[in-house]
Amino acid sequence: MIKAGIVGGAGYTAGELIRLILNHPKVSLDFVYSTSNAGNKLYAVHTDLLGDTEQSFTNKINPEVDVLFLCLGHGNSTAFLQNNSFSETTKIIDLSNDFRLNSDANFEGKEFVYGLPEVSKTEIKAANYIANPGCFATCIQFGLLPLAKAKKLGNDIHINATTGATGAGVSPSATSHFPWRDNNFSVYKPFTHQHLGEIGETLEFLQEGKTGELLFIPNRGNFSRGIFASIYTKFEGSLEEAVQLYKEFYAGQPFVHITDAPVNMKQVVNTNKCAISLIKHGDNLLIYSAIDNLLKGASGQAVQNMNLMFGFEETEGLHLKGSAF
Repeated sequence: MIKAGIVGGAGYTAGELIRLILNHPKVSLDFVYSTSNAGNKLYAVHTDLLGDTEQSFTNKINPEVDVLFLCLGHGNSTAFLQNNSFSETTKIIDLSNDFRLNSDANFEGKEFVYGLPEVSKTEIKAANYIANPGCFATCIQFGLLPLAKAKKLGNDIHINATTGATGAGVSPSATSHFPWRDNNFSVYKPFTHQHLGEIGETLEFLQEGKTGELLFIPNRGNFSRGIFASIYTKFEGSLEEAVQLYKEFYAGQPFVHITDAPVNMKQVVNTNKCAISLIKHGDNLLIYSAIDNLLKGASGQAVQNMNLMFGFEETEGLHLKGSAF
């Protein structure tokens, strides 16, 4: 058994990580760090854990844990690692955006690998430090990776994607509390969302040159969890050729599924899956991509990365079953 620690334990992604680790056959939960909740039971914050654990939050860290998950707000992981030291053998998986871009990947001698297993499995297996991808970035990249690999992204790429309220984090804000969010729909950060940088770097790495412009409109939906992306761009081949391209790219990838039927979020919520379907309209290829933002877009992907780093089966602890209702 390896020992895991979680820092920033009161948020949504930490709650998902705790659930996954408590049920992982090869990992034990050593500590969950939260200065604001130190001494409180985990189930006092993550109430669904009632009956699953008697463990409490702590304001102390164990620097000798085998793996450390950072579930801190963006910008806070850097400060935490500057102020806290861990063993040279401790592997670190950061769920913020602090180390995702190439320009930020080297931090005080720690080289962070961008942890998208469907692209960088070999590098992840050899890594000690992982920058876990963003939720929007994960969903959108899955819709585009096969085209980039085939050098088919020379034209503008139009993206409209909607996330649930948990994407805004656990701290309430003017646009996340129930009276505003319920029966509502809104756009935010059009064309400027922070995940565009990591998406662009991955696509340019695969295509080995400049891709078309990413025109991304992010939306807030009035549901709790999930991301649904609609993407279209020019594609000269047939629908059958596109489907074959996607099936070949994702062959052997256990969590990405290509389907002929229309995709919906209930296929993927509460799982580590991504569901993709394709439509050809004229010379445009329309790609639908859906994930659970807290699992495949965050904590599930982090556990998937951990499995690869420690030589476990990639799917270990991630056989999660969603529900159609």
